[in-house]
Amino acid sequence: MPQLKQTQRPLVIAAVMASMAMVAIEATIVSTAMPQIATQLGGLNLYSWVFSSFLLTQTALTVVFGKLADLFGRKPAILVGIAIFLIGSVLAGFAWSMPAMIVFRLIQGVGAGAILPVALTVVGDLYPARERGKVQGYLASVWAVSAVLGPMVGGLLIRHLSWAWIFWINVPIGVLAALLFVMFLHEEKRHERPAIDIAGACLFTAAVASLMMALTDAGSANNARVGVEVAVFVVASVLFVLQERRAADPMISFGLWAHRPIAAGNAATLLAGMALMGLTTFLPMYVQGVMHRSPVEAGFTLTMMMVGWPSGATFTSRTFSRIGLRRLLIGGTVFIPLGAIPFVLLTPQSSPVLAGVGSAVMGFGMGVLSVSCLILIQEIVKLSERGSATASNLFARNLGNTLGAAVFGAVQNYGLTHASGLPAVSADQLKQLLTAVPGNFSANTEIRLALHHALHLTFTSMFVIAIGAVISMLFMPTVELGRARETVETVDPVKGTSAERHIGIDV
Repeated sequence: MPQLKQTQRPLVIAAVMASMAMVAIEATIVSTAMPQIATQLGGLNLYSWVFSSFLLTQTALTVVFGKLADLFGRKPAILVGIAIFLIGSVLAGFAWSMPAMIVFRLIQGVGAGAILPVALTVVGDLYPARERGKVQGYLASVWAVSAVLGPMVGGLLIRHLSWAWIFWINVPIGVLAALLFVMFLHEEKRHERPAIDIAGACLFTAAVASLMMALTDAGSANNARVGVEVAVFVVASVLFVLQERRAADPMISFGLWAHRPIAAGNAATLLAGMALMGLTTFLPMYVQGVMHRSPVEAGFTLTMMMVGWPSGATFTSRTFSRIGLRRLLIGGTVFIPLGAIPFVLLTPQSSPVLAGVGSAVMGFGMGVLSVSCLILIQEIVKLSERGSATASNLFARNLGNTLGAAVFGAVQNYGLTHASGLPAVSADQLKQLLTAVPGNFSANTEIRLALHHALHLTFTSMFVIAIGAVISMLFMPTVELGRARETVETVDPVKGTSAERHIGIDV
C-alpha cells in the first residue's frame, strides 16, 4: 500500500487564508461599489437583497457542507466551494440587471457556505489544540485586514477599471488557493460509500432560507409575504425533524447539537453575533447622525472593533493552555457587555473616542469567544464529526447576525416613532440628517434627539442581549480533558498514518 504524501502545513494554511480572504473582503468591497452598480443596473428597490442573498445561502449551506466534509473529505468539499464561489464571482461581473446580480450573489453565497466551515475544519485537523489557537489568530487577522483594505481596493477598482473587477479579482486568488489545496493537502482515500441525506439537506436549506427571508422582510409593508415565509419555515422545519429521525445518516445529528458544551457555546455565539450586528449597523449612524461627526470618524469607531478582534484571538492563542478554555470563554464573553456599556452612555456631546473604546472592547471579547469556542467544539467531538461541529458554530454566528439585524431594526423603528414629546421621524428626514454637514448642531435638532432616543433603545437592547451571551456561557460545563488524557484513534492528516492522539487540555 503506497504511503500517503505528506501534507505541507504552512502552504495549506496559506491556501486557507487566501480562500477565507475572498469571502472576508467580499462584504466591504461590494458595499463600496454597490451605489455605482445600482445606478447602472437600476432596481434600487432590490438594493438590500444584493447583501441579503449572499448571507442567505451562506448561512443555509454552512451546515450542509460541514456534513459533506465529514462524509467525503475536506479537500473535495473546499475545492467544490471555491469553484462555486468563483463561478458566482465571474457571473456577477457580467450581471445585466439587479435580479441577475442577486442570483449570482446567491451562487457566491453557496461557495462561501462551503469555504468557511471546511477551511476551519482543515485547521482543526492539521494542528493540535495548543498550536491551533495561534493559527486561529492569523485567520482573525485576515478579517481585520480585509475590513480595512476592502473599501480602499473597491474605490481604486471603480476609479481605474470598472465595478465588475470587484468580483473578478477573486479569480486569481481562488485559483491559487485551489492549486495549493490540490498540491499540498493530502488525505487518506475513503473507500466507503456514505449515504447522503439529500432530503434532509434540502429541507434544512428551505427552512433556514425562509426564516432569513422572513427576518429580512420583517417590518416591511408586505405582511402577506412575511406570513408565507413564516409558514414555509414552519412546514419545512417539521418535515426536516421527521426526516432526520428516520434517516440512516442524518444531515444534522440532534445529539451532537444538543451536547451541552456545544449547545452552550453556540447559544453564546448566536447572542454575541446579534450584539455585534447592533454595533456594526447602528454605531456609524449614531456618530454621523446624532454626534454630527464625519464619515471618517464614524469609520474609526467601527474599525477599532477590528483592532480588538485579532487582539483577543491572539491573546487566547497564547494563554488558553494556562488559563483554561472555560475560564477564557466566560471571561471573554464578559467583555462583550462591558464594551456595550459606553454605547448605552453615549450622548450627542460625547466624544467618538468613547465609542471607539467600547468598539475595541467588544471586538476583543468576540476574538476571545470565537477562537476559544471553536477550539473547544473541535476538541470534544470525534474526527468524523468535526466538520459538522465547526459548521454549527459558524451557523450560530450567521443566524445571530440576521436575527440582530431584524431585532435591532425593529427597536430603532419603534424608537423613531415613539420618542416622548418628539415628532415621528420619516425615512427622508433621517436621510437628510445623515447627509447634513458635520458639526452643524443647529440643524435638525428635533430629528437628532429622536434618533438619539431610538439608538439609545437599540444600544440598551444590545447590552441586554450581550448579558444573555454571558448567561448562556455560564451553562458551559467543566470538561476535564486534561486529567483524563483522552486517547483517540485517528488518522494523522499530515503523515497519513494511524496514530493515538492525546488530548491534554484543561478546559
